[in-house]
Amino acid sequence: MIPGVVEFALALFFNKLVSYTFLFWLPLYVQYSLRLSGKKADWLSTLFDVGGIIGGIVAGLVSDLLRARAVTCVVMLILAVPSLFCLRYFGDDHLSLYIILLVVCGSFINGPYAIITTAVSSDLGTHKSLKGDQNAKATVTAIIDGTGSLGAACGPLLVGLITNGSQSSWNNAFYLLMGSSLISALFLSRLVVSEVKPWILRLLHSGLTNRIRHRHEEPIELQALSSPL
Repeated sequence: MIPGVVEFALALFFNKLVSYTFLFWLPLYVQYSLRLSGKKADWLSTLFDVGGIIGGIVAGLVSDLLRARAVTCVVMLILAVPSLFCLRYFGDDHLSLYIILLVVCGSFINGPYAIITTAVSSDLGTHKSLKGDQNAKATVTAIIDGTGSLGAACGPLLVGLITNGSQSSWNNAFYLLMGSSLISALFLSRLVVSEVKPWILRLLHSGLTNRIRHRHEEPIELQALSSPL
């Protein structure tokens, strides 16, 4: 098994669960929380998708710059948790804040979804252990995206079962979404360690090299000061 396939597949399961729950239920929630007409709620809910476009671009740029797919995904998934909390408990106080939070939530939720289904699948499909086997690339992509599709099917169903239009039921729905984002991040924790470890070793090596260089330069400076003019 290619390292990372299982982790990213399970992470996408919970990430896609959240994303598709918003896809199906967000217009109704906006209508409920802001007491808007169905048409206005539909228009306002599209801001979540606008945030997803921004998040996908940012996630791609950052992950390419850092060469760390898992780190980028985990940071965005963790930031999605407080964003969802604020959307549920503080968003309906002001329309402008609601709009901002919709865009922010869309960015943090759909950003990881975008790079896992594209860049990550491509990277794992061309892993060195495959020895250039192009057939495996389609298999890896199918495993990751297929597992994510199971989450996409489960999310809207679960929210439909626990939501009956009351205040407490919507709270439970958001707890489900926040927990799913956190679980998605936890599945990538091992890969985060493997990506961060070289950074730490590089920093330690750089600091040790500078310290050794500084120690070698000190005797030369002392010798120059003590030599007669």
